[in-house]
Amino acid sequence: MAKQVLYIEMENCIGCRSCLAACTQCGGHDNRNRNYVMEVDPLHTRQTIPLMCLHCVNPACARSCPAQAIQIADNGAVLSALVEKCIGCQNCTIACPYGIPKFDVEQNLMYKCDLCYDRTKDGIPPMCASVCPTNTLQWITEAELEAKQDKHRLANGKWMASQMVDPLESETNVKISLPGILQGTQKLF
Repeated sequence: MAKQVLYIEMENCIGCRSCLAACTQCGGHDNRNRNYVMEVDPLHTRQTIPLMCLHCVNPACARSCPAQAIQIADNGAVLSALVEKCIGCQNCTIACPYGIPKFDVEQNLMYKCDLCYDRTKDGIPPMCASVCPTNTLQWITEAELEAKQDKHRLANGKWMASQMVDPLESETNVKISLPGILQGTQKLF
């Protein structure tokens, strides 16, 4: 089976929040939301974008954990803290440059998007991607990703809008596309 990745086309998001509802229903999530839908500029536009863990190749959250409670799965998914190891120090919530990990004070435990590991390890799309009505969130093969990259080359020759900024993580397992927003392309919906 070909390796698959979560691909996000930001400009397609209509703010329906189906991904949030589906996230709470994923096995092992204990009815907790592990992702967000953000309003880009609520005073000027209704544009929204989904935001979830980008599953960094070398994640700051895992590097900062003194108890080694945050594991990286074989498919690149950065998992939530292990209950038996998490000491509740919250280093991971501070270290993440994207502000993704959440901390449950009652359980003294960090939780975050785990890319629905119980599903994706078997090639099944994560819950958020399986319910997205506008294909903002897509579970695609690396070959499909390459085809999308070729279709959306920016004027500077780069595919992605985000530049590799030193303080942030440089490589992620979740791929994001912003060319429509950057090039003034009309929203699909």
